[in-house]
Amino acid sequence: MFVDSHCHLDRLDKTPEELSEVLNFARNRGIEHFLCVSVSVKDFPAMLNSVKRFKDVSVSCGVHPLHQEDACSYEDLLQMSDNEDVVAIGETGLDYFYGAETKSVQLTSFVDHVKVANKLKKPLIIHTRDAREDTIELLKQHKDPSTKGVLHCFTETWEMAQAAIELGMYISISGIVTFKTATELQEVVKKIPLNKLLIETDSPWLAPVPYRGKPNQPGFVREVGEFIADLKGISVEELANITTNNFYDLFAIKRAI
Repeated sequence: MFVDSHCHLDRLDKTPEELSEVLNFARNRGIEHFLCVSVSVKDFPAMLNSVKRFKDVSVSCGVHPLHQEDACSYEDLLQMSDNEDVVAIGETGLDYFYGAETKSVQLTSFVDHVKVANKLKKPLIIHTRDAREDTIELLKQHKDPSTKGVLHCFTETWEMAQAAIELGMYISISGIVTFKTATELQEVVKKIPLNKLLIETDSPWLAPVPYRGKPNQPGFVREVGEFIADLKGISVEELANITTNNFYDLFAIKRAI
């Protein structure tokens, strides 16, 4: 059984009935749990309300680095995240590729998220693009040694992955790895230790081959897993079991029997 460790169910633009169909499609393909990731504290209550009826959906709380128009204070983030339904803090992080003009705000927001994760003892979900040095340096400076997390939708270098793993991070791979142009990422994935690996869709974006160009959905995480299993020369079942166990360990979610 697989899990989708990072999706945005509230961004799928579906009615409640259609969202149920999307999740049923995924369940029928062997996906047993879904982590719906927040990109805006302002929108968090609506996101939570849209998925709380599904027992196999967990949620995070945070502000995406490219949503700094929705930035909030440390106190507001702490209050919103101190909720038993919230299993992780984020997604947070740094994106200098699309958001260089908001760098200073991103830096403050990222540090606030790290401090909230430390205080609540919940893992971090980190988005990082073209900000390798600052991402690692801020984690070194502000993250408690016991605080874990994940660099999601990873597309950076093996050296960055190594540095993150040394800091207690997992590395999550999306459908980008299936793209023909992703040869460098594929080589990185081959090197990531299985015990530090997660898989995701990041839906509704970045649909894997053979669905590229179409809206993504959690059921397509199976294609991500199958592709990575082939890259690593292991069975799909082994890849699924390992990444699923990693997910439950990282996010301290009790697995349904």
